Amino acid sequence: MSKEEELYSDLLIIGCGVAGATAALEAARQGLEVNVVIKSSGPEGSNTYWAQGGIVSFGEDDHPELLYEDIMRAGDSINNPEAVEVLVREGKKAVDEILIEELKIPFARTSPDKLDYALEGGHSRRRILHVADATGQTISKALHGKLKKLPNIHLFFDHTAVDLLTIPHHSRNPLRYYQPPRCLGAYVLDNNTRQIRKFVAPYTILATGGCGAVFQFTSNPRTALGSGYAMGLRAGARIVNMEYIQFHPTALYHREGDTFLISESVRGEGARLKTREGQTFMENYSPLKDLAPRDEVTRAIYQEMVNTNSEFVLLDVANYVKVNIKKRFPYIYRTCRKYGIDITRQSIPVVPAAHFCCGGVLVDTWGRSSLSGLYAVGEVACTGVHGANRLASTSLLEGLVWGRRAAKHISENYDPGLACNPDEIHPWYYPADGEEIDPALIHQDWATIRSTMWNYAGIV
Repeated sequence: MSKEEELYSDLLIIGCGVAGATAALEAARQGLEVNVVIKSSGPEGSNTYWAQGGIVSFGEDDHPELLYEDIMRAGDSINNPEAVEVLVREGKKAVDEILIEELKIPFARTSPDKLDYALEGGHSRRRILHVADATGQTISKALHGKLKKLPNIHLFFDHTAVDLLTIPHHSRNPLRYYQPPRCLGAYVLDNNTRQIRKFVAPYTILATGGCGAVFQFTSNPRTALGSGYAMGLRAGARIVNMEYIQFHPTALYHREGDTFLISESVRGEGARLKTREGQTFMENYSPLKDLAPRDEVTRAIYQEMVNTNSEFVLLDVANYVKVNIKKRFPYIYRTCRKYGIDITRQSIPVVPAAHFCCGGVLVDTWGRSSLSGLYAVGEVACTGVHGANRLASTSLLEGLVWGRRAAKHISENYDPGLACNPDEIHPWYYPADGEEIDPALIHQDWATIRSTMWNYAGIV
């Protein structure tokens, strides 16, 4: 393997949503050389980019204890209390310092000096900061723009991590077998040249996102295949709570293209769920009605679909939402119009869709996994914050907080002696007679997997 195919850095980050990008930003600020591997050609490949609703902060009559209680209630009290404490203690500070002060994210305001806080399901207060209905897109673009300007951050777009490098498994040195296992980077596929490159680093952060795309209906981009979980598991990291898959209650029902999310904040502004006959039904399932936690709303919708033998239910925006719909939800409005639905006049046909994995690579409050040298942040990680079900708009906040914490912990405990020479790592094995794989067969296999997961490992 040529030297051009070996890349060394102080820190390797795999993925660049809000968690990976925040980690890169903090690591660069601490003086580390950082390589960032990004599967797509831009920020749109991450779940962060598609997050519509917003990010949790604190409203005017809010308090950390109230947020703590809401998170625990939504997670069915299976949450890790220590992790929830970290989130509510550090969350607002991270939002203020990184998003508002440094990146100048133009969050919606009711006046020049007053932020607009939205309400979403499961929250006892209005506390969601948002940029209309394109919060994640705005944050992603700002983070990527910032990273591109930093000289010690190197972004590798169109590169897909294939496997984590670990010792002793990938080492040529037999003496490594007498040392504890450790992650030292990753084998990475250059999507354009189809060659595998060795990215070597004494510390690695997994920030690969979730696995929603293994389900037939999902709000996630098709790149969310759970590769980070698989790589972590093969490397020996502990994986937990993978049975806790959250299904978002409201995705646009249509027969063309990928599923499109209808943000929780639409119901926060008053929209009501109805049967196809026009009857509201959430009052039959929860005292919180349409603003119950996501798992409760999803099960209610599914039950109504079964009871009425229907493929969808309706979300009535026009008759209930009092704010300017086109101004508050421009992205949702435009997308629905593409499918012939005017949400200022018509109800939206919606179905649940796989949305978020509450489990993942088990990490502590600093993002450390059970495998030395490997950290995980964002949806690929299981901090325990979400328990069995995530509270709305906490995912961006978790990524922001743990991305910064992981990078800080690495920089404060950085030990260059843990690095290895790239030549010590076995080169990637290329078969002499590479077999051509029919893309049609792969497409069909994925269709089978997604259908199986939806029908047998889905909502019920």
